[in-house]
Amino acid sequence: MKRTPRPAAFVFIGGIVALLVASGATGNSKAAPDNTKEPFISSQYLVKVGSTVQGNKGTWSGKEPIQYQYQWLRCNADAENCKAIGGATETSYTVAQADVGSTLRFRVTAKNSDGKTQASSNATAQIQGKAGAPQATAPPVITGTPTVGQQLNATNGSWNGTKPITYVITWERCNTAVTECTDIGQSGPSYRLVNGDSGHRMRVQVAATNSDGKSSATSVPTTLVQPQSSGGGGGGGGNAIDVKDVGPAGERLVVDRVTFNPNPVTSKNVPINVTITVKDTNGKLIKGALVFFRSTPVVASIPTDAPTGADGIVRYTIHPEGDFPIKNNYSVQFFVKAYRQGDPTLAGISGTRLVQVATHKP
Repeated sequence: MKRTPRPAAFVFIGGIVALLVASGATGNSKAAPDNTKEPFISSQYLVKVGSTVQGNKGTWSGKEPIQYQYQWLRCNADAENCKAIGGATETSYTVAQADVGSTLRFRVTAKNSDGKTQASSNATAQIQGKAGAPQATAPPVITGTPTVGQQLNATNGSWNGTKPITYVITWERCNTAVTECTDIGQSGPSYRLVNGDSGHRMRVQVAATNSDGKSSATSVPTTLVQPQSSGGGGGGGGNAIDVKDVGPAGERLVVDRVTFNPNPVTSKNVPINVTITVKDTNGKLIKGALVFFRSTPVVASIPTDAPTGADGIVRYTIHPEGDFPIKNNYSVQFFVKAYRQGDPTLAGISGTRLVQVATHKP
């Protein structure tokens, strides 16, 4: 009986081909530039015509070598509708007369053999013309609980310029994404929320005027205004306690629960609603605890610290920035801190927690 010879050479060559294919597969991993610390401008405030501002590219990871390109952007007073400034492609930029009334951003484009990524800095304050005109050195701040029936209070922010400076605070009602804001006809440092504010976000515009000119600054908007609670005013049986009563027996604050909606995040254009519950180490809900919340690195807006309500909860709405990573099998990390106003930064009863939200390509 005749035997068919074994194709030994073919088997051997096939093994080599298989090894080469496997080797090629493992060598094709992609490592496009990834921004791990956002770009920033060294002098975000006190910027005027003739000033030279310096941009920092931030921190990046990815396959080396990485090449960087820079572009200064001129934006409107709300740091939106940004357009490239012709010829402004270095890390430094001298503010021109054409920038008066606008804000500036510094954009970095990072390239390597695996891809290209862009990230932009936060904006400067509004650019002023005359040296003595009002200039914001810190934005206005809104405090208070954003619930119908509660009073919000706003500061003027901090300003430089020829004295005296007069201020007018105007309250605005905004949609969830803060793309549309309407003057509600209320001015002054305080405003009590009404039913029409429910489901909106509030912010203030501060107009500062002196003998050399006029300028404005905008606060960070509040979280969504909540409807007025229909429950009773308190009375026995509840376990929520005021933050001022925490600590005599060694209790501390605990960031008990953080939820995100949507989760996973599939778009940079959709706001993220965050619900944070604070308790103490005895398991009691805490009202009046301030909550700090931010992504690490900063790839989303940072809300103004707000207090927990009678249910121990604070709700924030944040907005992904351009460098918010939408990837499969990926998560964005956030740092949360619950604290009592007036306590020392490194002491007191504060509690912290790291949480994350998943992202997914649509």
